[in-house]
Amino acid sequence: MSDKPSAPTDQKVPLWELSESELANRYETNPTTGLSPAEAQRRLVQNGRNELTAKKQSNLLRFLKQFNNSIIYILAAAAILTFFMHHYSDSIVIFLVIIANAFIGYFQERQADNALDAIKEMLVTTSFVIRGGQKLELDARDIVTGDLVNLEAGDAVPADMRLISADNFNVQESVLTGETNSVEKIEEPIDQRTLPLADRQNMVYASTAATSGSAMGIVTATAEDTEIGQIQESVQDVKENVTPLMKNLNSLGLGLSLAIVAIAVLLFIIGLFTHVYSLPTLTIAIITMVVGSMPEGLPASTSVVLAMGTSRMTQQNVIVKSLPAVETLGAVDIVNTDKTGTLTKNEMTVTKIVTTGGTYDVTGVGYDSHGGIDFNGSLLLNGEPVNWVKEPDIAEIVNIAGQTTDAELHEEDGKWILTGEPTDGALTTLFRKMAGQDPEVHEIDSLPFDSAFRYSARLVDDHGQTRLLVKGAPMALMDLAEKHGMTVDSDYWIESTSKLAKQGLRIVALAAQPVPEGTDTIEPDMIGDNLTIFGMVGIIDPPREEASRAIDDLRRAGIQVKMITGDNPDTAGAIAKQLHLASEIKVVTGPEIDAMGDAELKAHVDDYNVFARTTPANKLQIIQAQQANGHVVSMTGDGVNDAPSLKQADIGVSMGIKGTEVAKESANMVLADDNFADIVSAVREGRHVFDNIRKTIRFLLPTSFAEGLIVVISMILGQELPLYPTQLLWINMVSALTIQFAFIFEPPEAGIMSRPPRNVQEGILKRSDIIEIFYVSLLISGLGILAYDLLTGAGLSNVMASTMTLNIVIFGKIFYLFNLRSPYPVVSKHFFENRMAFIIVGLLIVLQIGIIYLPFMQEIFHTASINFWYGWGIPTLAGFVVLVVTECVKLIHIRRALR
Repeated sequence: MSDKPSAPTDQKVPLWELSESELANRYETNPTTGLSPAEAQRRLVQNGRNELTAKKQSNLLRFLKQFNNSIIYILAAAAILTFFMHHYSDSIVIFLVIIANAFIGYFQERQADNALDAIKEMLVTTSFVIRGGQKLELDARDIVTGDLVNLEAGDAVPADMRLISADNFNVQESVLTGETNSVEKIEEPIDQRTLPLADRQNMVYASTAATSGSAMGIVTATAEDTEIGQIQESVQDVKENVTPLMKNLNSLGLGLSLAIVAIAVLLFIIGLFTHVYSLPTLTIAIITMVVGSMPEGLPASTSVVLAMGTSRMTQQNVIVKSLPAVETLGAVDIVNTDKTGTLTKNEMTVTKIVTTGGTYDVTGVGYDSHGGIDFNGSLLLNGEPVNWVKEPDIAEIVNIAGQTTDAELHEEDGKWILTGEPTDGALTTLFRKMAGQDPEVHEIDSLPFDSAFRYSARLVDDHGQTRLLVKGAPMALMDLAEKHGMTVDSDYWIESTSKLAKQGLRIVALAAQPVPEGTDTIEPDMIGDNLTIFGMVGIIDPPREEASRAIDDLRRAGIQVKMITGDNPDTAGAIAKQLHLASEIKVVTGPEIDAMGDAELKAHVDDYNVFARTTPANKLQIIQAQQANGHVVSMTGDGVNDAPSLKQADIGVSMGIKGTEVAKESANMVLADDNFADIVSAVREGRHVFDNIRKTIRFLLPTSFAEGLIVVISMILGQELPLYPTQLLWINMVSALTIQFAFIFEPPEAGIMSRPPRNVQEGILKRSDIIEIFYVSLLISGLGILAYDLLTGAGLSNVMASTMTLNIVIFGKIFYLFNLRSPYPVVSKHFFENRMAFIIVGLLIVLQIGIIYLPFMQEIFHTASINFWYGWGIPTLAGFVVLVVTECVKLIHIRRALR
C-alpha cells in the first residue's frame, strides 16, 4: 500500500469537497477499521514521527557569530598589524578584548535560551486511534496519514484531519486564526473549490483543541506537512533584521576606523617627506597613534551594558534572547499587538443585560466572581446599584444563564481555568457573580446549538416545574415566538441589539416557556409555544486593566500602539476605544488590505490603528509596510499564526505561558508572565541601555582620540613623543578594566519615558556630540603636551614629564566622566546617584599609584616616582580645567533647552 493516491484528478479536489469514500480512497485507509498496524508502522518509518523539530543553533556557531561586526573586524586587523610590528603586548591586549567580548555575548544568549527552556511545556499528548478495528491510546507523535482518530471535548487535535463524523463538535482554532470563539464542525462535504482556513468546517488542524462534542477524522497531514508545520517552515524564509543599534555601531565603527587609518597613512607620507623621525621611529609613532586612537574597549563596554540590561529585564519577567534586542525596544515607535489574551483577559464576560425595564451594567472583569463584587453592587442601572432579586426579568435571566451553561470554572495557582465554551463561561460567571455559588443544572433533555437555527434549548426541572429554556440569537428567538403567535416588541429588541452590536458585544437572548408535566424529550416543533423572551446579555472579552495603563504609558513615550487581530472589526474597535488605543480609532480589515497594492498599503498603513479580520499574510504585509515607512516596529503575539510577523518585526515579543513554541522560537523577547505591561518596563530599560551606551561612546572616543592626538601633535611639532607606546597601552588597558564601566551603573534619567523614541536614522552621535568629542580630545591632549613641554623646559627629565603626562590623560578621563554621567550640572542632587562610579575611580587611582611607584612597573611602563605637586597636583588641575570647560558647554545647552 502507498501513502499517496495514484489518481491525479483526485489530488486536484480539495479535501473539504471529498466524500467519505473518496477521502478513504485518497489516503488508502478504511473509514471504519482504520489502518492496519503493519501499514501504520510502515508509514511511520517512511514519513517520520508526527512532531515539529526546532532548528537549534550550534554552540560553536553561536560563539562565532559574536565576532560578526565591523568593529571586531577592524580590531582584529589592528591586533594582527601590531603583532607583525612586534608590538606583542598591544596585540595580546586587543585579542583579549575581542575574546572577552565574544564570551560575554555567547554566555548571555545561552542564559536566555536556558530561561526559555525552563518555561516550555514539555507535555507529550496522547490520542485515541482506530487501527485494525481496535481503539488504541497512542502517543500523538506516532500518528500517521490515513489514521482514523477519535476526538472528544478537551482533546488536543494531534494532526490535520478531515472529519467523517461530528456530533455537536466545536474546536478552538485561535492559535491559527486568531478567532476567540470556538468553531462548529460538520462532517458533510463542502462544495466550494476555494475556502479560507477559518471556513473549512469539516477540517480540523494540529495545535487546535476540541471544546465540546465528539468527532472522527482521517489524518491528512502530519509534522511539517500540517498547517502549523507550514507556518514554521515559512518562518525560516523570513530574514531576520539587523537591529538598529548594531547598524549604528557598525556604521560608527567603520567610519572611525577608516578615518583613523586614513589619518595614519597621511601622517606616514608627511613624515617620510619631512624626515621628522627616522623610519623605525616614524613607524612606531604611527602604530602608537592608531592603537591609541582605536576605541577597542567599545565592543566589550557595549556588550556589558547590554548584558546588564538583559539581567535587569529577566528580573522583570522579560526574557531577552540576544543582547542587541535589549536596546531595540527602546527605539521602537510602533507596538503592534494581538487583541485576545494580550490586550484582553481572554475571559468572555457579560457586561450588559437588557430587559424591557432598561439596560443594566454588570460590574466585574473576567471570571473572578469576587474581586470587589458584592450582592447589591454587581448590577447597575443608570449608575445606581440594583438588587437583582427584586427584578423579576433579571432573576429569570440569571436563572436561565445558570441552567443552560455547560461551562465550569476552577482556580489553579490564582488563575481561573475554563472548561467549556467561552460564551457558556460568560453565563456561568454571571450566575456566580449574582448568586454567589456555582449553578446546579437539573437537565432532563437538551438540544445542542445548531448554526442553521442559531439557538440551543434545554429541558430542566426548575424547582419542581418542568420548563424549556432557550438561548440564542435575538432574531432567531423573536422569529420562534412570532411563528407561535406570541407578541414581541420587535422594534425595541432590534434597537437594543443594534446598540450592543455597535459596542462590539456578542449578544445572546435568553427565553423560557412552560411545558406539560411529564415531558422528557425536546421536539423542535414545540420550541416557541408560549415562549417569553426575558432579555438578552451583551458579552465581551474584557480589556486587561494593566494593558490600558501600559498603552497610556507607551503613548506618553511617543509610541503608537496598534491592534492586529482576526476578530470582528466592531468588537476590535470597541475594545480599542475602551483601551484608549488612540485619540481616534480607525479600523481596516484584512480583505480591504488584500485589495490594496504594496504602494497603496505603504501610503495608508499609518492612518489605521486597528487591523481586523487579518490573516498571517496580512500581518506580514502590515509590518513590512510600516518598516518601509521608516518605523522601528515591535510585534507581540502568541499563536502559530503570529510567528512569521514576530520574526519580521524589528523586535518580536512572544507570550511565555500561552505562547506556542513556534512563536517563542520566532521572537526576540518572551514575556514570561504574559503581561503586556511588561513591555513598558522593557521599553524603559531599552532606552536606559541606549543612554548608557551613548554615554560610554561619548566618553571613549574623545579620551581615545586624545591619546592619538598627543602623538599627532608631537609629530607636527617635531618633538619627542610625550608618551611611550606601553603607557598608551596601560591607559587603554586600565580604562577597559575600570572607568569605562562606570556608565553601566548609571540610573535612568528622569523623564526617560516622556521623550519620543530616538531616530535610528540619525545614528548614535549627534552633531553636538561630534563637536564635543573634537574639543575634549584636543583639550586633554593639548594640556598633556603643554605640561610636558613646560616641565622638560624647566629641566625635568623626560621620564618624569612623561609620567606626569600619563597622569594628566588619566585625570582628564576621571573629570570628564563626572561631566558625562548625567545631563544635569555636576554640582546637583544627582552627583552621588551612581556610587559605583566613585568606587571605580578609587580603583583606577590605586592602579595608577602602582604603575608610578612600584619598581617592576616603572621598568615596564617607563615611569618614575614623582612628587605630589608634579605628579598629582598638575594632573588634578588639568582634569579640573576639562570639567569646567565641559560643564560650561553643558550649561549653555541647558539654557537653550529651557528656552
